[in-house]
Amino acid sequence: MKEKIITSEASLRLDEALVSFGAASSREKVKSLIKEGKALVNGKEEKAHYLLKAGDKITYSEYEEKPLDLTPEDIPLDIVYEDDDVLLINKPAGMVVHPGNGNENGTLLNAVLFHTRNLPGAPSRPGLVHRIDKDTSGLIAIAKSERAFISLSKQLEDHSMHREYFALVEGIIDEDDGKIDAPIGRDPIHPTKFAVNGKDKKEAITFFHVEKRFPEAKATFISCRLLTGRTHQIRVHLDYIGHPVIGDPLYGEGNRKIYDKGQLLHAYRLTFYHPGLKKEVSYMAPLPPYFEDILKKLK
Repeated sequence: MKEKIITSEASLRLDEALVSFGAASSREKVKSLIKEGKALVNGKEEKAHYLLKAGDKITYSEYEEKPLDLTPEDIPLDIVYEDDDVLLINKPAGMVVHPGNGNENGTLLNAVLFHTRNLPGAPSRPGLVHRIDKDTSGLIAIAKSERAFISLSKQLEDHSMHREYFALVEGIIDEDDGKIDAPIGRDPIHPTKFAVNGKDKKEAITFFHVEKRFPEAKATFISCRLLTGRTHQIRVHLDYIGHPVIGDPLYGEGNRKIYDKGQLLHAYRLTFYHPGLKKEVSYMAPLPPYFEDILKKLK
């Protein structure tokens, strides 16, 4: 069991504080620790919403991930490209990439395992080298061979894999092109979120280009390219510069009158070195029809 005496965390909820301590990566996982009596305040069990006070002593165990039973499911996939090494899928918004607490089935990986077996990588994340958020649509690469898994993972790490996105954001961006160079870490106040200069911050760089401005709607359609790949990076960076992604339920005050079902963010292009073809390749996925319709209405 670990111990922590509350100082600056006073007035935080118990579950929020435990996430910030690193007991688990999400409040859902922390709540399971609390329910199991593995997180105590001054030696007593408390509810997740308990507000901490200065001097409180927290004793807790770190969350241990239970092995996931990845069940293949017959879910249609929009396959952009496939060979013996890689599988590129155009993921719809609303689909979770891999199983986790609260999402044990119906995920992209459940569908992938029905389509193909014996994928490399961790048993809980077979073939997975990168992710996109649930409500973000677009391209995601699955490694089918060991050489592809190693190669794509390395390219992701050294930033030679290029991931490009389209986004509709709040407000008018005056610059035609820009670079957002602002480190990102976990938000110390809201541990389920990330923030510029947050806890344990890491380098984060996003480039953007204005594709079209919509003055009457006070919105801008942009393309973005990630140099780094921090969690929620584009969403955090655009909110940081005062132009949150429209529809984003977590960051900023995106215009819900335009769209209210999740962030209007689409991973439209992936460029990487293909270890089997031994050359750089680039694949694209068109904007989803609902995204296209929104842009047409704004015009």
